[in-house]
Amino acid sequence: MISLLITFLIKKVETMRALTYHGAHDVRVDNVPDPTVQDSDDIILRVTATAICGSDLHLYRGKIPTVESGDIFGHEFMGIVEETGSAVTAVSKGDRVVIPFVIACGSCFFCQQDLYAACETTNTGRGAILNKKSIPPGAALFGFSHLYGGVPGGQAEYVRVPKANTGPFKVPGTLADEKVLFLSDILPTAYQAVLNAEIKSGSSVAIYGAGPVGLLCAAVAQMLGAERIFMVDHHPYRLAYAQKTYGVIPINFDEDDDPADTIIQQTPGKRGVDGVIDAVGFEAKGSTTETVLAALKLEGSSGKALRQCIAAVRRGGVVSVPGVYAGFIHGFLFGDAFDKGLTFRMGQTHVQKYLPELLEFIEAGKLAPEAIITHRMGLEDAAEGYKIFDKKQQDCRKIILTPGSTTIAQPVGNDMDAVPST
Repeated sequence: MISLLITFLIKKVETMRALTYHGAHDVRVDNVPDPTVQDSDDIILRVTATAICGSDLHLYRGKIPTVESGDIFGHEFMGIVEETGSAVTAVSKGDRVVIPFVIACGSCFFCQQDLYAACETTNTGRGAILNKKSIPPGAALFGFSHLYGGVPGGQAEYVRVPKANTGPFKVPGTLADEKVLFLSDILPTAYQAVLNAEIKSGSSVAIYGAGPVGLLCAAVAQMLGAERIFMVDHHPYRLAYAQKTYGVIPINFDEDDDPADTIIQQTPGKRGVDGVIDAVGFEAKGSTTETVLAALKLEGSSGKALRQCIAAVRRGGVVSVPGVYAGFIHGFLFGDAFDKGLTFRMGQTHVQKYLPELLEFIEAGKLAPEAIITHRMGLEDAAEGYKIFDKKQQDCRKIILTPGSTTIAQPVGNDMDAVPST
């Protein structure tokens, strides 16, 4: 009788389903304990939609250190507030919210300057910086290794959300989940990247990488009036989509050995573009030398995309880097950057800063981030979703997941039909 009771209690605790890590290329949807309120400014969120991000693939491939077996992935998610801590005043039970992937306190030195990704109070990990000295790490991130706090992520049925007076962002019930879900990460990431590149009406810009962030960079640049948008990638289906949807000039680097030169040849005076965006990051397809150095752990990142960006931008231009980098880079052409007088802007996204204006753009129909979605799957199919996204199968651009369903539930007041699973 006692053993039956113990078994019942264990099953009672393990009621939540979540995507967990078990080694490189091995993720599974498991039963895990439900999250609970731990601090007075926590909330518990019932997830209604979540997504697989390109950054998740770094974890999936085993490229990020301090990822442990059983860690829950996912930093793009939204849902309904189910429970609140005693100090939570910004949201209430039943509110529908999007959760920024950056966990920020809202009151430290950096948060007071709207530099939320630099929050110096939320990360219990060491951060990724190598030459760390004694400075505190940047903000904790949901579901992104113990370097960034080891906070369980949102590819789950429920999530504990710390610092709930600063993070959760209320969204109107008239907008479907998929229209606002990307406010959690990739839309503000793209927006910050384009603003950092100083793109405005009449500008020219080159975007390296036609993944979800690169595509939304093109959408934002188009909205802001960029005159010419070059896009470099090696997946024809992604380039074709970007050309049709955002009017980009596509360049396939499998067919063009030097995209930067091709870009320069199409700019006035062969000066180069006004700004360039590296939406690829440290897993860029690089040279044989870089592949060997990375295998020997003598460098942490491929510099191929970054070198191309430095080459393609005009003198006095801006290199904007939303792509993730880590460790050393072989062949960083600092002399070229100095000679051209370049400005570099980069880093994690200060998500909370941009949410109100981005929501206005969505409501006004100026941005439609959901257009990049190709696959809608249930959370139970998340492991298959990772394989599809990683291998770029089925012309996959972006996958969203729904806990407990294979459809995206529409909020009250929206007359759209539920969108069927792919």
